[in-house]
Amino acid sequence: MVDLHGFDANTVEPNDSFDPLPNGDYLCVISSSEMKPTKAGDGSYLELELDVIEGPCQGRKVWDRLNLNNSNETAVKIAKGTLSSICRAVNVLQPKDSYELHDLPLLVKVVCKKRADTNELTNEVKGYKRRDAQTPVSTPNSAPSSAAAETNGSVPPWKRTS
Repeated sequence: MVDLHGFDANTVEPNDSFDPLPNGDYLCVISSSEMKPTKAGDGSYLELELDVIEGPCQGRKVWDRLNLNNSNETAVKIAKGTLSSICRAVNVLQPKDSYELHDLPLLVKVVCKKRADTNELTNEVKGYKRRDAQTPVSTPNSAPSSAAAETNGSVPPWKRTS
């Protein structure tokens, strides 16, 4: 058990339910990654946690799983292709560790789909692109930052162009 002494729900607004993100491209960063065993225990996948960093959905998260160690060769081939897309999108072509892909901006194509087990809508990542590939759907009116602002260190790393 954890001591919650001092917490008063009357003083904190409850979270709204988190509906899935609408279909579209979102500017994200990989905030964490972890290798996890498959349910069957006969392989492992790289789980990526991605944070939306701009637009009305800023602060929301999506996840992706790459079956890098699996008895199904097709699953491994798809996972390696996806990892290649991520590496190219963040310009880290030969990472030695997944943390090298963290905190670098990239466009993530997100779609909604129904879960087979519950019929609830959930998000699925369908692709990755360089952040300059196109304007993300989630930030249609964003203006480019000035070069002066980028050099003063006050601009977050994902908004810098160099």
